[in-house]
Amino acid sequence: MSVNKVILIGNVGKDPDIRYLDNNVCVANFPLATTDRAYTTRAGVQIPEKTEWHNIVLWRGLAEIAEKYVRKGTQLYIEGKIRTRSWVDQSNITRYTTEIYADNMELLGRKNEQIGASPVSQIDNPVQPSLTSPVQGSNVDSGNNDIDDLPF
Repeated sequence: MSVNKVILIGNVGKDPDIRYLDNNVCVANFPLATTDRAYTTRAGVQIPEKTEWHNIVLWRGLAEIAEKYVRKGTQLYIEGKIRTRSWVDQSNITRYTTEIYADNMELLGRKNEQIGASPVSQIDNPVQPSLTSPVQGSNVDSGNNDIDDLPF
């Protein structure tokens, strides 16, 4: 048995590159930054902040959602699989890239930061039908918009 699952929460590094293939299938590509915070060890050693960049690939329905709502700086929750592909460049050198093929995407951040954001916070890729678990099929936003009224 093996598992290839990635969960990332990060910020989009640039506006998505959107393409439509010959058969009208939408594909979106963009970089996502995840950052480990800086900290100081017990011995007083300061460890600096470290940012990793991930190449995200969205297909079909998720790509269309990204085209409408995802911009540079958008905070996203991404679930997907790691895929590595190779190609031969013009100099006949084999190049490799590692990408995250997203199965699920959730727009994060405050609603007023999501310009025109969909009221549904979790977006499943409609092309990959699957049985939804209680967590995956649930809408994280319960419709209670009084969260900002908390006293703390």
